[in-house]
Amino acid sequence: MLLVLSTDAYAQFKITGRVKDIETAEPVPFANVYFKGTSIGINTNFDGYFTINTPKLYDTLMVSYIGYVSKEAIVDKTKKEQTINFQLKPENTKLEEVKFVARENPSWAIMRNVMKNKNKNDKRRLDQYEYDSYTKVEFDIDNVSAKLAKRRAVKKILTAIDSIGKLTGDDGKPLIPIFMSETMSKYHYRRNPKKTKEHVLKSKITGVGIEDGSIVSQLIGASFQEYNFYTNWMKIAQKDFVSPLADGWRLHYRYFLMDSVQLGKHFCYKIDVIPKSKRDLAFEGTIWIDKATYALKQIDVRVDKKANINFLEKIKIQQTLAPTDKDAWLPTKTRVLIDIAELTSNTAGLIAKFYVSNKNFDTQTKHPLRFYNDQIQVAEDFKLYDDDFWIKNRHDSLTTAEKNTYSMINNIKELPVVKNWVELISILGTGYKSVGAVDIGNYLFAYALNNYEGHRFRLGFRTNGKFSRKIGFNGYLAYGAWDKEFKYGVGMDYIISRKPWTTFSVSHTHDILQAAIPVDDDRLPNLYLASIRFFNITNTNLYLQRDTKITLQSEVLKGLNLKVRLRNHTFETLPDLPQHFAYYTAPDRTDSPVNTEFVNTELMAELRWARRERFIQASNRRISLGTNYPVVTFRYRLGIPSFIAGFIDSDFSYHKFTLDIDQKFRFGTFGNGSYQISGGYIPSQLPYLLLFRHLGNQTIFFNNYGFNLMNYLEFTSDTYASFRYEHTFEGLIFNRIPLFRRLKWRSFAEVNMLVGTLRSENSAIIPSVAPDGTPIQGAASLGDMPYVEVAYGIENIFKFLRVHFLHRITYLDRPGVRNFGVKLSAKFSL
Repeated sequence: MLLVLSTDAYAQFKITGRVKDIETAEPVPFANVYFKGTSIGINTNFDGYFTINTPKLYDTLMVSYIGYVSKEAIVDKTKKEQTINFQLKPENTKLEEVKFVARENPSWAIMRNVMKNKNKNDKRRLDQYEYDSYTKVEFDIDNVSAKLAKRRAVKKILTAIDSIGKLTGDDGKPLIPIFMSETMSKYHYRRNPKKTKEHVLKSKITGVGIEDGSIVSQLIGASFQEYNFYTNWMKIAQKDFVSPLADGWRLHYRYFLMDSVQLGKHFCYKIDVIPKSKRDLAFEGTIWIDKATYALKQIDVRVDKKANINFLEKIKIQQTLAPTDKDAWLPTKTRVLIDIAELTSNTAGLIAKFYVSNKNFDTQTKHPLRFYNDQIQVAEDFKLYDDDFWIKNRHDSLTTAEKNTYSMINNIKELPVVKNWVELISILGTGYKSVGAVDIGNYLFAYALNNYEGHRFRLGFRTNGKFSRKIGFNGYLAYGAWDKEFKYGVGMDYIISRKPWTTFSVSHTHDILQAAIPVDDDRLPNLYLASIRFFNITNTNLYLQRDTKITLQSEVLKGLNLKVRLRNHTFETLPDLPQHFAYYTAPDRTDSPVNTEFVNTELMAELRWARRERFIQASNRRISLGTNYPVVTFRYRLGIPSFIAGFIDSDFSYHKFTLDIDQKFRFGTFGNGSYQISGGYIPSQLPYLLLFRHLGNQTIFFNNYGFNLMNYLEFTSDTYASFRYEHTFEGLIFNRIPLFRRLKWRSFAEVNMLVGTLRSENSAIIPSVAPDGTPIQGAASLGDMPYVEVAYGIENIFKFLRVHFLHRITYLDRPGVRNFGVKLSAKFSL
């Protein structure tokens, strides 16, 4: 162990320098720098710098730190002042286990005191606090192989940045900067009720493919760089990592007391931490615990390469903290590095660097609840590129390389080859190609091949923020080569207010739909809606629908959204297809005329409650970032008969109620869970197309929103309740099995249940045979037994593939059912 001595006030020699990681060029804070064979030395600061003042020089200066290979340098004894920089190489060998005999591990007593004082030192105990925050974010492409560097496009990029100055890692390989930002903001916290707010004051943003900095500025502030090691579980890149200060600390980590050091005014215990299992999502590194308060003073940790996580070469977090006037400690500086590995030897990787500096802590100022209405607020004049402002106000000066990065990125993004790649990536990500004020797409729906329309072609558009910040138009035109019919849709959206978010929209479509697919379900993703138009679609009962909607929605309270919609839609039979939708026009008489088409007008009111849901505003759209709380959606639909609607035709009067609840939550070591609870009730008499048609699935692809071993239109209900639960175990099980551990496969399980009834008055309205002789099968109801299917499977095959093994438990005696099935889905996750 190294004894770090204070510097001599009468020193005659001075050595300065910096210690950096040779692979990422990031500073190595808290490293030990000392003269070989002596105890004279010092620790590097948070930015990797050190200064040694000494009355006597020695031959060799050394630097060492856990996780790195130690390195030494020759000292020039003829100079009174000199600079010596070090580049450390990560070490593959790990700290070996140390056994303590007769007495307990001395670090355990310290950790017990850390747990005893945890609530006192945790910033979450403060009633309120706020501070000034400076955030710096940089993305660089790294590990550009020699073969990749010879490609014409990459050559042009390297030439463009070489004109300003080479940017390389300390390993000599070129780095290609693609994004750089700085943000000044004010961060606020309130404990009861829990509220947070970040007011983004100024931003300086440049990046390849970045046109509208207002979106990015909402994502790069201090709100998204919250790392509190006093929590049991820390969410990084959508994964849960167990903290070294978690309540169950001894279950997950080994602790080794290495030294006692003076850090400024604080005398600290230096403790190395190592996860008990390298495959678990845990950290390895060093923590410094203040001896007086047993608070976390510093931390430097990383995630092992062997951890069950995709695409990432390295995750590294460094943080320093300081006490407040109310005992609890707040982070002063945080640095995070995420190194994304190259997928193949002929591709490149990506390094993401995040740096946050906080100062001017205030634990006294209180704000009213309405102050926190906007969790992320961007100032009107947030775009400020005046260099003088940033020189005066940024918390830390930029390095020479960082100064050049801005110019390099500006040169790169103007290259035609880069513009072409950015445009291609944008099209793949959004489905649209921007042409000035208009976006052309969505390309997911551009082509389909099925057994009714044949080759189906569709061209669509939507306007963007360049057209107007208030109003937007959209539409599409489609044509089927076999049925020789045009289909179309048009719409308009108008933003009445952004605070609170309030919109008005009108749309009309004329298209072929499938009775087996409830396409008015807003949860169904576009990829699924596009896929159901392929191959055999006549077995899903096709019909022609003319659909007109007028919608008004607003956020009436924080987290509470109200939507009101008036809708008129028709159901018409298609030429040369069976008449699946017949119903008696006089429900009390089975000898009454049978109708195969109808018109319906309904008024819908929807209330959606999502506590602490976060949003960002993207041009004329608002995008949800989700919430950890249950999302509750209640809908009421009123069928309006013609004599009330007057100018609108309508054949039915009815009431319809639905309730949906869904939530995702974490179990830490035991994985993640999600559930969906749904229910509906219709007290009115209706044909089955207006009842609850439970979504089956007869494809080989798994559908999260349906019953995957149920046939299309197998069951219909006027009253129902369903429950779906999925549990992903992450690596909890397979991390303990040698073969699966190397493949990084993960396991999951799920159950899907449905109960429902169909009253006799609703089954009576459906004739057994349509006028053309087609058997009507859409009114089959569930019995007293619930429909149940269970599944288990393996995910993360080839980093994205999921295989579901499904078993149907009930209703096995029905014709054409499958009691077992294997289906595929895709899920990209770290």
